[in-house]
Amino acid sequence: MYITSLLRVLPQCKSSLSCSVMRLHADATLCAAVKKTSAAGGVMGLGKGKKGKLGKLGAAEKKELPVETDPVKLVTRVCGSNILTTGEDVVLKPDSEYPEWLWTLNTGAATRLEDLDPESKQYWQRVRAEGMRRNNRLRSLRRFQ
Repeated sequence: MYITSLLRVLPQCKSSLSCSVMRLHADATLCAAVKKTSAAGGVMGLGKGKKGKLGKLGAAEKKELPVETDPVKLVTRVCGSNILTTGEDVVLKPDSEYPEWLWTLNTGAATRLEDLDPESKQYWQRVRAEGMRRNNRLRSLRRFQ
């Protein structure tokens, strides 16, 4: 019975899978209607928004920031450390005035998880962080529900 009614309805459906209102009312389980919109905002205002309007300020110009090129200043100061309009950048001190642990910090790539001891707290923090990153990545790939 279902196949015969399906064969009866299929030729009457249009190529875009939308049926006439009477056929949709009579055989609602066999044919689906596709809502088409010609609104400027697209479906429910998503997608194609108003274009060309720049707002009250107009087009924003990019600022070109000054770059320090003096080699003496680059070696003796922390360039860019002064965020105020007045004042100077921080002057670097000799290496002997900084604590010893500063020179033992890892500035390269992070250690691999396989190289860490499974009994350490750092190992389990990394395992947890990588698990959360994996879950977030998988969640972002899911379809919206």
